[in-house]
Amino acid sequence: MNKKVMSLIGMIAILMGGLILSGCRAAVSETPNNKVIVTTTIGQIGDAVKNIGGEHVEVHSLMGPGVDPHLYKAKQSDIGKLQEADIIFYSGLHLEGKMLEIFEKMNEEKPTYAIADSIPKDKLRKDAADNTAMDPHVWFDIDLWKIALEQVRDGLIEKDPAHKEDYIRNTEKYFSELDELKKYAEQEMKKIPEEQRVLVTAHDAFNYFGAKYDLQVKGLQGLSTDAEYGLGDVQSLVNTLVDRNIKAVFVESSISEKSINAVIAGAEDKGHEVSIGGELFSDAMGKDGTDEGTYIGMYRHNVDTIVDALK
Repeated sequence: MNKKVMSLIGMIAILMGGLILSGCRAAVSETPNNKVIVTTTIGQIGDAVKNIGGEHVEVHSLMGPGVDPHLYKAKQSDIGKLQEADIIFYSGLHLEGKMLEIFEKMNEEKPTYAIADSIPKDKLRKDAADNTAMDPHVWFDIDLWKIALEQVRDGLIEKDPAHKEDYIRNTEKYFSELDELKKYAEQEMKKIPEEQRVLVTAHDAFNYFGAKYDLQVKGLQGLSTDAEYGLGDVQSLVNTLVDRNIKAVFVESSISEKSINAVIAGAEDKGHEVSIGGELFSDAMGKDGTDEGTYIGMYRHNVDTIVDALK
């Protein structure tokens, strides 16, 4: 048995041991102010739960700004948040691949939802390198994200039926705001000239975004940042930049700039000047208390940054 498997088994054993020690809990454990405790993985889900749950929920997200969910492993401090939660929401589609077995175990103890798994398979995008894998970055297609968030609404209603009408009303309000966000994005993205409609980033997080707004998307790494990239991948992106006369590439808040800098250097070697068009939020949102620390603010930031650099 290799060290990776033994480490995962050890983590699960610690987690389940903690659950046993915590004793039997009520059907809905509540904070002193009667809020339902919710634990999520990525900030995009946490922000949605706050909007849909409103005053009835207390939300804890495991993965904050700058955290890469593809590589994330549960820490000791996460175990308490998972234990204390009344309900757990994570993305699924192997976004949090290193935590999958933990969530499967948690589902035996309490409601645990992989919200993106509720999206019809024919609406998902496949991994170009692996036809059996689905692209997990569904939050970049607002229509698909709304489908996933219906799981949040329904999960909260099932756990806390006394506030059903509030959850329904909050969801309708939030979805209306998301519809306005989609209209804004569609309007702004039209400002990019046809020949400049190429989005180059560190990894393939923006394929849903590109399909929605007619952008060709090129990522140095695959769907997961766990994927390796080589000289051939760098050279392929360099050739695209030179052939299409693309002037800007983008870094991501949750990924080192090293890979993109290699692309910029390769373009310079061919006499083509490329600049960093800005920082995009892909797998993680911005800092709490900022506009980019919300899903809507993060999305608008990405739209504005891309349009300003490519138009």
